[in-house]
Amino acid sequence: MPPPDWRPDPSWPPPPAGWQLWVPEAGSAVDGPAFGPPAGFAVPAAPGGPAAVPSPRKGGLFGRRRADGGSEADELRAWIAGTQGLDAARVAGLVRQVEAESAALREKASIEAAEEAEGIRKDARETAKEILDDGRRTAKETERVRKEGDRHRKDVLDAERRLAELQARIVNADETAMLQEAGIYAYRHVLHDAIAYRSRLDTLQNETKTLARAGHAVQAATDWTVNGSKREGQKMVRDFSKLMLRAYNAEADYAVRSMRPHRLDSLVDRLFKSRETIARLGATMHIRITDEYHNARVRELELTADFLQKKEEEKEAQREVRAREREEAAVQRELDRQREKLNKELGHYQAALERLRERGDEAGMAEMQAKLAEIDSALRDVDSRAANVRAGYVYVISNIGSFGDRMVKIGMTRRLEPLERVYELSGAAVPFRFDVHALIFSKDAVGLETELHRQFASRRINQVNSRKEFFHVTPAEVRDALQRFAGQHLIEFTEEPQALEWRAGRCNGGAGAGGVAARTA
Repeated sequence: MPPPDWRPDPSWPPPPAGWQLWVPEAGSAVDGPAFGPPAGFAVPAAPGGPAAVPSPRKGGLFGRRRADGGSEADELRAWIAGTQGLDAARVAGLVRQVEAESAALREKASIEAAEEAEGIRKDARETAKEILDDGRRTAKETERVRKEGDRHRKDVLDAERRLAELQARIVNADETAMLQEAGIYAYRHVLHDAIAYRSRLDTLQNETKTLARAGHAVQAATDWTVNGSKREGQKMVRDFSKLMLRAYNAEADYAVRSMRPHRLDSLVDRLFKSRETIARLGATMHIRITDEYHNARVRELELTADFLQKKEEEKEAQREVRAREREEAAVQRELDRQREKLNKELGHYQAALERLRERGDEAGMAEMQAKLAEIDSALRDVDSRAANVRAGYVYVISNIGSFGDRMVKIGMTRRLEPLERVYELSGAAVPFRFDVHALIFSKDAVGLETELHRQFASRRINQVNSRKEFFHVTPAEVRDALQRFAGQHLIEFTEEPQALEWRAGRCNGGAGAGGVAARTA
C-alpha cells in the first residue's frame, strides 16, 4: 500500500485502463499483476503479514524522477533480476519485445522522416527548377517581345520616313479636289484680254531663251577635272549641264502643252520636283537649275493658265452674246410678224370701215372703230416692246424626270410667246419636257431675274458658272420671293409639276432615261 502522505505527481498523465501503480510484493498470496514495482518501491504484504517499508525514493515505474543516466529498461531489468517465480521470464520477454518494437518504430520513424525529408527536398528542387525555368522562359519571352517591339518601331519609323519621301515626290493631280478647293479661277497676272496674255507669253519665252544662251539657266562646278585635265572636266560639266537642262525644259514644255487652268498648281509642283531631281542627280558636279530660270518657267506656266482661262471666258462670253443675239433676233422676228399681222388686220378693218361709211351704217362703223382702236393699242404695245429691251417674262420651270425634285430653273425671255422659249429648252438636251410653274411679266424682266438669282445665290447648283440658272428651291419659295418685288404681274402659277411623260413612264414600269435621271438626281 502507498504511504499515507503519497500523492501522484501532478505532471503525470492518467494511467491506462487496468493499470495500477502499487501492487503486492513478489511471493505474496495476494492476487495481482504478474510483476511488481521497480527497486526502491514497497508494496503491502499479504494480509496479516508485516508491511514493507517503502524506499525513500519517490515515484513508481513511470513516475520516478531520473536522478542518474540510467534508462527505464535497465531499471526494469534490475527489477526483473530481483524478482522470483514464473513471471520473471515472461516479463523479460515482454521487455525484449518492447525494446525490439521500440527500435523498429524508431528505425521506421527515422526512415520515414528521412524519406519525407528527401521528398520535401526533391519537391523543393523541382519547384525551384520550375520557377527557374519559368523565369528563364519569361526572360526569353520578354527579350523576344522587346526585340520584336524594337523591330516594329523601326519598321514604323522607316515606313513614315519612306512615306514622307514619297509624299514629297508625289505631284498632286487630283483635279476634282483642286476644282473644289479652287472654286472660281484666280488670275496670277491680271490682263484685260487673251491677246495681252499671248503677247506677254511671247516676251517671256524670249527672256527664257536669252537666259539659256547666256548660261544663266544652269549652275555647275567649275573646278572639275577628268584624268587630271581641267579642260576635259569643264567639257564634261558643260555636256551634263546641257543634258540636265534638256530634261528640265522637256518637263516644262510638257506642262505648257498639257496646261489646264485648274491643273496649274499640280504642274508647277511637278516642275519643282523635276528641278529637285536634277539637283540630286547632278550633286556630284553641283549641277542645278538656277532660281532665275526656274521662276521664269513658272511665270510662263501661270501666264499660260491665265491665257487659257481668259480665252475660255471670252469664248463663253461670245457664246452668250450669240445666244442673246439669237434670242433678240427671234424676238425681233416675232415682233415683226406680230406687227405685220396687226398692220394687215388694220388694213382690213380700215377698208371695212370705208365701206360701212359709204353705206351709212353707224353701228357697224362704231364696231369697226373699236376694233381699229384695239389694233392701234396692240401696235403701240409691239413698238413699246421693241423699244424696251428690258421688258419680258421671267419663267420658273422644272424637270423632275431629268433633275429630280426641288430643283427649278429661273430664266428670262423677251418673246411675245414665252412658252416658245420653254419648248426650245425641252429639246433633245433633256429626256423630258420642262413643266412651267410661274410666268411673270415685268417691264424690267432683266432686273427681276437678277434679283431672284441674287435672292437664291447660296442655293445655286453651279457655284462656279453664274450663267447656269438652276437652283435648289421650290416654286412656292420663288412665289414668296416675288411678293417683295413691285412692277411685275404673276400671269401663271402652278406649284406641283405635272411631269406627264416621266410619270407615265414610271406607271408603265419602264426604267428608261427617266428612272436613271430620277435616281441620279
